[in-house]
Amino acid sequence: MVKKLSIIIPVYNEAKTVHLILDKVKEVVLLNNIKKELIIVNDCSTDGTDKSIQNYIKNNPDFDIHYFEHEVNKGKGAAIHTGIKLASGEFTIIQDADLEYDPQEYNDLLAPIVKGVADVVYGSRFMGSNPHRILFFWHSIGNKLLTFFSNMCTNLNLTDMETCYKMIRTDILQGFNLKEKRFGFEPEVTSKLSKIKGIRIYEVGISYYGRSYEDGKKIGWKDGFRALYCIIKY
Repeated sequence: MVKKLSIIIPVYNEAKTVHLILDKVKEVVLLNNIKKELIIVNDCSTDGTDKSIQNYIKNNPDFDIHYFEHEVNKGKGAAIHTGIKLASGEFTIIQDADLEYDPQEYNDLLAPIVKGVADVVYGSRFMGSNPHRILFFWHSIGNKLLTFFSNMCTNLNLTDMETCYKMIRTDILQGFNLKEKRFGFEPEVTSKLSKIKGIRIYEVGISYYGRSYEDGKKIGWKDGFRALYCIIKY
């Protein structure tokens, strides 16, 4: 039975949007009145993100928020590692601090979990009829190639390995010795999940409101090559 969902938000230089995503997370009413635990990890931002978060916490004392800061910039994966160690809910999901993913869709991922049929649920940007912003052709090709190669190595049939939205049993996550400090988290955790005998992995379609680089998107082609390396390594 799921009583609490831990929501990890790794943050780096998102002063302009972090309060907006926090509002969206706060507004969500989860299935079966599941409680929300928010774990924000600020990866040594330099743009006033800390002040924005502190102000938000002060103005929302009723919201269960746990806030932590890295003294040096370590990478998104490292921020997620910190959050995983602190999670106390039965399940955990990663939420980017930008506005690319919609927290209202947590319940779509929770549905197979609440039914008792899933240990892991991926939110796929490439399936279903939900809205998807049209942006970069080569990014979409890169994502699909990485997912294809990952599936070859893991024997899974995912459509979106690189998605941010992965809802995973917390005890499973906390049992991993995760290594990747940046965007290699996605292929590493997927590979390690695939090795668990009898694990039940599901996938549901989600929306995607992607950002351009002018909007603040951070992942680049070098991260794609790192992801390829991580697929082989793990």
